[in-house]
Amino acid sequence: MLSTEKNTGLIKREAMRLGFMSCGIAKAVQLDEDAVRLEQWLKKGHQGGMQYMERYFDLRIDPRKLVPGARSVITLLLNYFPGEEQQAAAPKIAKYAYGTDYHFVIKDKLNELLAFIKENIGDVNGRGFVDSAPVLERSGAVRSGLGWVGKNGNVLTRHMGSFFFIATLITDLELLADAPFATDHCGTCTRCVDACPTQAIVSPTEVDASKCISYLTIELKDVLIPSEFHSKMEGWVFGCDICQDVCPWNRFSKQNQETAFTPIPEILNLSLKEWEAMSEATFNKTFKNSPLKRTKWKGMQRNIGAIKKSN
Repeated sequence: MLSTEKNTGLIKREAMRLGFMSCGIAKAVQLDEDAVRLEQWLKKGHQGGMQYMERYFDLRIDPRKLVPGARSVITLLLNYFPGEEQQAAAPKIAKYAYGTDYHFVIKDKLNELLAFIKENIGDVNGRGFVDSAPVLERSGAVRSGLGWVGKNGNVLTRHMGSFFFIATLITDLELLADAPFATDHCGTCTRCVDACPTQAIVSPTEVDASKCISYLTIELKDVLIPSEFHSKMEGWVFGCDICQDVCPWNRFSKQNQETAFTPIPEILNLSLKEWEAMSEATFNKTFKNSPLKRTKWKGMQRNIGAIKKSN
């Protein structure tokens, strides 16, 4: 038990040193309740065109199938709240995409943490995941005591709101599990539900992704965004922060300290006309390490066309 306690403390201290704002641990078990919720969500078609959400169902609900012999699921939160805002005339881009692609940043940190564990504890088997594998990150955050799922479907914390990334490290190392987060602190507040212009939040904690502006501007691969959404885009061309911006808990958000998340000047300052005039070559050069490359130049031009039609 002493070595388990010691190892748990070592890992949590190293996570903080690496810049993570929180680190929680849960046992690696099959997630039966999450399996039921996910299955119902998929049956309703809320995944839209994100067919990858339908694949690897058995892996999503059991971390032991992702890492054989897994005993512990380490969940880490990394703050991305920026200290700068976009110019009023700039097409709106979600805050998480202001700087370097978080996949690069977090994967490096997870690799460092795993290397630290192997060096200081022993030959441990583990894999790090960030938003690119069949992992139920939100469940990990709640089960390890880091926060609760708000009505907008995001994990919320009482000390930092919700502007953070969730990363996961699944390992076969036995660690002390934290107590799950058992309370809900949204209460009767419905600001996120009321503010969503496309009514994508269909019930508390349940989001119809096919109506979400983030889905429409990033995940949707169609040539055009459906016309019924044009008048509801509210200037967003990549992602959307409306449901987070109106959340009272985000008054506690603090500027991140990660230099890689320093905003790209063009994101803060370019006008709609400047975005329209941008060549594909310039886009690829300027945003080569940015999350914006996910939607590509053609996708951004499509999105800009959609918000223009709403004016």
